Order: sequence, then C-alpha cells, then structure tokens
Amino acid sequence: MVVRGKGRLAWLLDGVSMLPLAVPGLVLAFGFLVMSQPGRLFAPLDPVENPTVLLVVAYAIRRLPYVVRAAAAGLQQTSVSYEEAAASVGAGPWTRFRRITVPLIAANLIAGGILAFSFAMLEVSDSLLLAQRSLYFPITKAIFELSMLLGQGQTLAAALGVWTMVFLGASLLTASCLLGKRLGALFRV
Repeated sequence: MVVRGKGRLAWLLDGVSMLPLAVPGLVLAFGFLVMSQPGRLFAPLDPVENPTVLLVVAYAIRRLPYVVRAAAAGLQQTSVSYEEAAASVGAGPWTRFRRITVPLIAANLIAGGILAFSFAMLEVSDSLLLAQRSLYFPITKAIFELSMLLGQGQTLAAALGVWTMVFLGASLLTASCLLGKRLGALFRV
C-alpha cells in the first residue's frame, strides 16, 4: 500500500511504519514494561516471569522500518505491468501477490530481514529493561552484566562481544552467498 497506493492513506501508513525509528528504544521498552504490569493490556506477558515474547515483539516493532524500506525499494524497482499482465489472464490479487510480486522482491525482503535481524541481535535498550532475570538475558544484556563483574567478567564480556561480531559477519556473508549476484541488484536505481 505504501508504494502502490495513492493518496494520503499511503503517505500516513508510510509515516506510521517509520515511527519506531523516531522513538528512543528505552521509551518503547519502558512503555512495554508499564503495559505488562498486572491489570494492564499485556499483563500475561510479564517480563519478570519470561520476557521472551515481549522481547520478540519489541525487536520486531523497532526493526519494522528496515523491512518496510527494503520492500518499498523492491516494489519501486519492479514494474507494475507484471501484475497487470497476471490480472489480465484472470489471476486474483492473492495469486498475483504470491506468484508475481513476492518472487520479484524476494531479494529485497531477505536483505531487509537480515538487516532487521542484525540490528535486533545487537539491540541494547529493550534488553536492559525487559530482561530482568539472568535466565532470559539476551546476548547484549549478558555482555552488559558481565562487563560489571570483577575478575573474569570483563574478559568474558569481550569474548562474547567478539562472538557476536563473528556471528553477525557470518550471517551477512551467508546472505551474500545465498543472494549471489542478486545482492547487487538491490542497490541499482
């Protein structure tokens, strides 16, 4: 709807999808924490008991703009005539989307997903507030907590930091190998 839609609704939807970039992560995490208190909307997702679902939701919302931008770039590079040709031979909207549009923008969606995953893996602000028990610490919160321990804590934190950089590099390298020459097509004008 953002790319192919017309009017103010498309503009408004685009603006709303980019809103998580404008709001600081600590503010969003604090909002999730408040909304998960007893008697509130997300009370069953209490981060003290198990923050996993709330962390996934927080990461997804914070990184949604990257996937939206990647998909929009792919749709802007793809001619609408392919979808119109499929419609002219009787393909419905869902079939056109599934069989024509998604394969054409698949590289963009994969790139947006990898970018979102990479940034979510290194997200600190949501992890600091929402993960409250060491059993459920994401890697960034574990690194933060280990860095404050005396003795071997800083060494372990540095080792985990190197591990995250290696894991992140490996995921980007894997994506590059999977996409091959199509990765360059993501950036053409």
